[in-house]
Order: sequence, then C-alpha cells, then structure tokens
Amino acid sequence: MNKNILIIAAHSDDQTLGTAGTAAKYAKEGFEVRTVIFSWGEVSYPHFKENVIVNTRERESLRADKIIGGKGVNFLKVPEKKIKNEVEIFKAKKKLERIIRNLRPVKVFTHSQQDPHPVHRVTSQVTLEVIDSLPWKTEVYTFDIWNPFRFSFDKHPKLFIDTSDTFELKIKALKCFKSQFSLHGLLNFLPLISTYVKNFIDGKKINKKYAEVFRRIR
Repeated sequence: MNKNILIIAAHSDDQTLGTAGTAAKYAKEGFEVRTVIFSWGEVSYPHFKENVIVNTRERESLRADKIIGGKGVNFLKVPEKKIKNEVEIFKAKKKLERIIRNLRPVKVFTHSQQDPHPVHRVTSQVTLEVIDSLPWKTEVYTFDIWNPFRFSFDKHPKLFIDTSDTFELKIKALKCFKSQFSLHGLLNFLPLISTYVKNFIDGKKINKKYAEVFRRIR
C-alpha cells in the first residue's frame, strides 16, 4: 500500500505552522511525509541579499523536516517577485506534476484558497490544477495560515487530527525558523501565536489537548 503524504506549502515555514503536528503523527505511524516548498520567499527580508535569505530559509526547512520525521523537502524555487509570471508558474507546475506522479500520495495538504496571502492562494491553485489533471484521484486537504480563525459556512468536510502527542515536536520544528521568528520578522509572530491558540481551541473541540483541523476539498 502506498503510504506517501505530501505537503505543498508556499514558504519555508508554512508547512510547519499549518501541518507539523499532523505530519509528525503520520511519520510515527509509518507514512512517508514529504514536503514541497513553492516559492523562494525572498521578499521577507528586502534589506538582505536574496541568496542569503533563500539559502537560510531552505536550511531551516530541512532541519525542521528532520525533527518531525519527514523524508525530504523539494524546493520549486519560484521567485516571490515573479509569482504572477506565467513562465515561472508553468515551470513550477511541471515540476510539481512530476513529483506528484512519482509519489502518488494518498493525501495532499496545501493552503486554503481563502488565505489572504497571494502566494498562498497561487500555491493552492497550482496544486489543485495539477491534482485535477491527473488520471487518478487523491484526497486534498487545506490548512489556514493568515486566516487561522476564519468563520466559514462552507460544506467541505473537516478532518480533525489529534496532535497532543506531537505538539511539542511542532514547536521544536518551528524554532528552527529563526529568520522568521525574530525581531526582524516581528509580524510573523502573529501566525506563531495563533498556532498555539488555534491548536488548543481545535483540540478542545474533540476533547483533546491539541489538534489540527483541515478541510477536504477533493
């Protein structure tokens, strides 16, 4: 039986904020958890050289992946400044398609299309376009980053994952992203703080200490 789980995130910390507790749980259960990072994320530090912040974020992602028991990270390397460039998106889509065809994951996790961040929405859209073009079906779930407390009346079924036993691993993995959660990345503390609150609230909904919740859209 194929036991691949694929997480497709826009930036090199989104996968940890949105899914690390779940990813660590799947890894402990014997699934192979792999991650794809869509963009360079170079605009997060406009006063630094792009290659410095890009390399830093990649190293942080690889360290975080080891902590949760992941099996590797692929970087599509779409420049965030060119996120609307049709050529860049076409190349990224082809790379992502090859990865998905090779892995044939049983579950895919990616951003919500209602996320206010434009790169998150593009990542979600490209993911769905690739998934929908394939000759087989796979389950696709979305997670929220910049709209963590979204009140939605949509009819998409929700998947609650008890992450009580892996929440500490999630926090340990998040601490790898020192470039994002520092005085230089002050605004990024918002999703970090909301992660604690949201995972706690979602845990109470299923009578657990912590949980992550996703919406199934495919």
